[in-house]
Amino acid sequence: MSSFLDKVNWNNDGLVPVVAQDAATGRLLMQAWASRESLQVSIDEGRAVYWSRSRAKLWRKGEESGNVQKLVDVYLDCDNDTLCYQVEQIGGIACHTGRESCFFQKLHNGTWEATEPVLVDPAEMYEKSNANS
Repeated sequence: MSSFLDKVNWNNDGLVPVVAQDAATGRLLMQAWASRESLQVSIDEGRAVYWSRSRAKLWRKGEESGNVQKLVDVYLDCDNDTLCYQVEQIGGIACHTGRESCFFQKLHNGTWEATEPVLVDPAEMYEKSNANS
């Protein structure tokens, strides 16, 4: 029996890129990676779960910062090799820098300029998890 997971064109590392988009506003929030397992867990738990390449393990968005992404819808692109998670961004911050979106740098006259303010100091977001380690 074929699974929805079999329709995805996973790369040689067994991953696909995922873009997270705010379901209410359409704002592009971030890009990460998904494995078969993380996609299945996302569906099962109703929240965005990614594959952390640097840590080589599942990464439940917000597990340290509290900025959880509630999964609203999942889309697969026409080549079956990129996912889009439409999410409700709890707390309004998707970026580890404390901004709403990871896409806050705009190219202007050959220079990358930050176009959004930091809403929460990253030290404050990650303070809780550091205190528990």
